[in-house]
Amino acid sequence: MIKPIVHDDQLLGLLVSHRFREEGLHFLTPEHLSQQLAFMRYPSGKTINPHIHLPAARSLQDTQEVLVVKRGKVRVDFYDKEQNYLESHLLEAGDIILLAGGGHGFEILEEAEMIEVKQGPYMGEGEKIRFHGIAADKIRLSE
Repeated sequence: MIKPIVHDDQLLGLLVSHRFREEGLHFLTPEHLSQQLAFMRYPSGKTINPHIHLPAARSLQDTQEVLVVKRGKVRVDFYDKEQNYLESHLLEAGDIILLAGGGHGFEILEEAEMIEVKQGPYMGEGEKIRFHGIAADKIRLSE
């Protein structure tokens, strides 16, 4: 239900299945990541006290992003930093993926709606290196 994608001891991604439903607060990411992901499930009537986040200086080296699949089916392909293909996974409606390192690409298998959350500001195409992905006949879907 929570599947880390790891290569050479580096977290590339974290898949959160729409089937994950544990009660309470669950931080899913290690503390050192610049993008933190938590799952919350509380009963009716639970209150979370109002709060303000204090200013904190942070230094970011990597852009990490979270995708929420609202509808459809998407294949995500993972690559290492040298652009070598590693593996692929299917995402369905309700699934969430944190992309934390390495490279990634997508194929929309069924018309999809997704929400992306990442650090800003977006600096345009200059903050990315685009490369050719894996051929369709070489895809290795992982469970």
